[in-house]
Amino acid sequence: MAFKDDTPRLEIVDLALIDPDIHHVRKNINDDALKGLVNAVRQLGLIHPIIVRPAGGNRYQVIAGERRRLAALQAGETTVPVIVRTCSDDEALEVRVFENIGLGVRSALEPREMANAIQAIAARFETPEEAAQYFGRAPTWLTQATAAANLSEKVSALLDSGKISSTSTAVQIEKLARKNEAKAESLIEQIEQLPEGEKVSRKVVDNVLSGESGRSRKSEEPTVLPVEAETAASPSGTPSSATEIPPWDELPPETPAATAQPPSPLAKVSPNKIKLVAELLGLSEEDEEALLARLIDEFLATRNS
Repeated sequence: MAFKDDTPRLEIVDLALIDPDIHHVRKNINDDALKGLVNAVRQLGLIHPIIVRPAGGNRYQVIAGERRRLAALQAGETTVPVIVRTCSDDEALEVRVFENIGLGVRSALEPREMANAIQAIAARFETPEEAAQYFGRAPTWLTQATAAANLSEKVSALLDSGKISSTSTAVQIEKLARKNEAKAESLIEQIEQLPEGEKVSRKVVDNVLSGESGRSRKSEEPTVLPVEAETAASPSGTPSSATEIPPWDELPPETPAATAQPPSPLAKVSPNKIKLVAELLGLSEEDEEALLARLIDEFLATRNS
């Protein structure tokens, strides 16, 4: 019977009776990359059942959810929920591909939505350390993961209007306000004056932050804000910067502002390849930040399936 026509059955199965598929397209699963999922399973159990098919006798074989199976094993689970489906080898491959195409069966939360949710959960604990431990992360991660939940009204308004294109840029402006409120207010006022449909370049914010940290400047003249054309494929509030890390992933240590600005992440990539990928994703090849951010989203969705 075809996968589409088969009636799914939800069962609770002994984890030891579920076998991996040696022909599974996902060959390498790094233990470090599983840590977050292992902690989630340890706290709540499996949120999404593993999709399996009968494998003879009382055993089952994974169709989709090998990472969940491994995480359940590492979390010490003995039984897991599964959805039993009957399908051929060819259909099993198709299921894995279609589940991971685009953003898969799940669409990532907008960064501020995730930050608000994490902050609401953290508020249940007496200390940030206890909250971070619940998530299986360090307290520094909790601080950064909830930063987008504490934006000022002005910065939030600029993010909603699209004049600030990414949540990480908005968070950087908030950090600047804590160091130098007058300089942050000046920057915010300049951004507010941008015409509709234009957004401030991330480089402008980076340069202002670098200047605040004592980085040498060629001139003390007021900065003229470079702008970027707004694109339909980069809605306000969604990740559109190569440095935007979803708050559910580990955040790297902050790079010292004195460090020289790196070149464009796509500078060494063939323009033809960039154009092809942009066409496939429906984005502008000129907006490298949005293009790279979308590629990161696609990769994360595949990894987390």
